[in-house]
Amino acid sequence: MAPEASERLCGGACSCACAVARCGAMAEGSSAEGQGEVLRLRRLRGGGYFEVPPEQRLGACRSVKEFEKLNRIGEGTYGIVYRARDTRTDEIVALKKVRMDKEKDGIPISSLREITLLLRLRHPNIVELKEVVVGNHLESIFLVMGYCEQDLASLLENMQTPFSEAQVKCIILQVLRGLQYLHENFIIHRDLKVSNLLMTDKGCVKTADFGLARVYGVPLKPMTPKVVTLWYRAPELLLGTTTQTTSIDMWAVGCILAELLAHKPLLPGSSEIHQIDLIVQLLGTPNENIWPGFSKLPLVSQYTLRKQPYNNLKHKFPWLSEAGLRLLNFLFMYDPKKRATAGDCLESSYFKEKPLPCEPELMPTFPHHRNKRAATTSTGAETQGKRSKP
Repeated sequence: MAPEASERLCGGACSCACAVARCGAMAEGSSAEGQGEVLRLRRLRGGGYFEVPPEQRLGACRSVKEFEKLNRIGEGTYGIVYRARDTRTDEIVALKKVRMDKEKDGIPISSLREITLLLRLRHPNIVELKEVVVGNHLESIFLVMGYCEQDLASLLENMQTPFSEAQVKCIILQVLRGLQYLHENFIIHRDLKVSNLLMTDKGCVKTADFGLARVYGVPLKPMTPKVVTLWYRAPELLLGTTTQTTSIDMWAVGCILAELLAHKPLLPGSSEIHQIDLIVQLLGTPNENIWPGFSKLPLVSQYTLRKQPYNNLKHKFPWLSEAGLRLLNFLFMYDPKKRATAGDCLESSYFKEKPLPCEPELMPTFPHHRNKRAATTSTGAETQGKRSKP
């Protein structure tokens, strides 16, 4: 990739990250630890090496030394996240270290995707990438993100009383607005779950962790079906579809909405086979009539689905209004082409009936569980771990 192409791709804020990816591995074991040492990088084009002067080693990026790490708050798909203080401005931020475990020739493509996507995205309900900062080594790259005090998974584990229905509507509306923005920009998140939904003390909900996100286009190109954490994975992914649309995000929204309403995960499968069986128990057995093309999905022949002709959503949520059940059913359509879009959901009468969604500023505040160094209870840690694992 030419330097000018790289800068067009990522923008000035991550020029250092692009430089790492562009230049390749460090030569002859030289280290940037001592600023007086010569740093020689291998060229990807034309062969040979070139030297990087000490004053240019950080590129346009600030040093991570300008940030004081306060505590570790979580682990995303492709990196560890810290709460940190910007010593220049005193602002509290989230500092995400890019995983470089197996990389020798630059940063992982997944991290480059996340950086380039987040630099394009500016929406109140999408986590903000402020800048990229670097350490003394080529493998020390950090994303500086806007800080949110809570993630929904931690809240659900630690809340004394569950969210009210008005509060659930407030949360889901914000998720849908952020998702509508993503989908209008041809981006599929591919890992929506409660632990990837962050909330500020002002009640603003933001979608985070774009390590698995992808840009899509027409015609659809094949993508790996091994995405989305199991409990939130759409049936077409479980059955091996090679093409993905925004509908996989919408299935995950249905799982999140149901989890918030029921105060527990809706489909907590222990394996892919178990996950499919739980879906069939809840929604009935799929067939060609309700899901054209179902029988041709790659993995259908590997499963023997139980014969279950009923949709049991109403029995699962007997207290939910007709409008709420319609919305859940729309999100849980087997046929991805018939599944609700974010725009469809935002127009749902469920959000216009009582109890009306509360305003974000009126959402309750909670203790900052993520800021505590102490471990959670074994039960809570186990449940959250299952929520997070693909």
